[in-house]
Amino acid sequence: MADNQSSNLLRTPLFELAQSQKARFTAFSGWEMPVQYQGLKLEHQAVRSHVGMFDISHMGKFTFEGQGLIDAWQTLVPSDLSRLKPGEAMYTVLLNAEGGIIDDIIFYLSSATQSEQKAVVIVNAGTTDKDKNWILSHLQDSSIVMKDISREQALIALQGSQAATVLQTLVKEDLSKMKAFRHQTVDVNGEPAFIARTGYTGEDGFEIMLAPEAARELWQSLLSAGVIPCGLGARDTLRLEAAMSLYGQDIDETTTPLEASLGWVVHLQDKGDFIGRESLESQKASGIKRRLVGIEMSGRHIARHGYRVMYEGKTVGEVTSGTLAPTIEKAIALAYVAKDLSKVGQALEIEIRGKTHPATVVKKPFYRSPHQ
Repeated sequence: MADNQSSNLLRTPLFELAQSQKARFTAFSGWEMPVQYQGLKLEHQAVRSHVGMFDISHMGKFTFEGQGLIDAWQTLVPSDLSRLKPGEAMYTVLLNAEGGIIDDIIFYLSSATQSEQKAVVIVNAGTTDKDKNWILSHLQDSSIVMKDISREQALIALQGSQAATVLQTLVKEDLSKMKAFRHQTVDVNGEPAFIARTGYTGEDGFEIMLAPEAARELWQSLLSAGVIPCGLGARDTLRLEAAMSLYGQDIDETTTPLEASLGWVVHLQDKGDFIGRESLESQKASGIKRRLVGIEMSGRHIARHGYRVMYEGKTVGEVTSGTLAPTIEKAIALAYVAKDLSKVGQALEIEIRGKTHPATVVKKPFYRSPHQ
């Protein structure tokens, strides 16, 4: 990318390392990010078969501290955060009053004593400021202290069946005892780091948050260990095979978790009031009109974002994400379709450049790792 094109884009602490590794860059959510290094397919398969690493320092990172933290946050999300114990995490969503998804997030509970509660929340890059303002506006009457550490901390995702084996050589703690959606603070290369057994690829792995200089050292250590650097291209194909939604594409403020097949994050029976509850209760009672489904093309034509889903000559939905999946070698997509046409096995068509091509609703995820 030419300098005049990228002058207004933010760069992560690992940008120069990616440059030195001859990465190709793209603009993403206001950041200049590596889209690929050695090639999308190679990077994708590295994660599926062994291990790969991603610079995800562009993501938003917040810390929260204070008495009543969980109670305050209970009103912001539809998930019951009281289920969490220190060291555990939960995937959930921020909702507006209509039940639309402001963002999807991961809430990490760090400590929960009578006198103090602490948490870390990771949000999407493009919604960091929006999320920050929304959260602050609803916590302003509380004693909770929120800090935005997005620029102070780097974030590396180490993903794949060998992720734990590789990371174990750099930490003293026994990572085999750390289950999925658990987290802790450890020393990595002698520097403090927040590590979580979470990811966005459908594989085992870790997300590691640490200071910029320590992150650069970690990146070099992982390179020396043979870990393949991966860009946003492989991140997208990996998450799509795992049927994980991308905010701003598959989910947004016009979609509810019930429509987006995220009903499992909505705990209506287990908690009290929260923003969007009334709308979700109403939608659940009346029934959703559309659902986000997995679609497999009969051929290799790729159904891309915005393409129309057709049935008997009528438009019945719209594609939100699509790709030619490297692991399963099939053209796959996520799409919102009318609820009565959302069952697995339903035959549909996708309009691509004025022509319709056969497709079928299939079970999600499209690929399930044997290592998970």
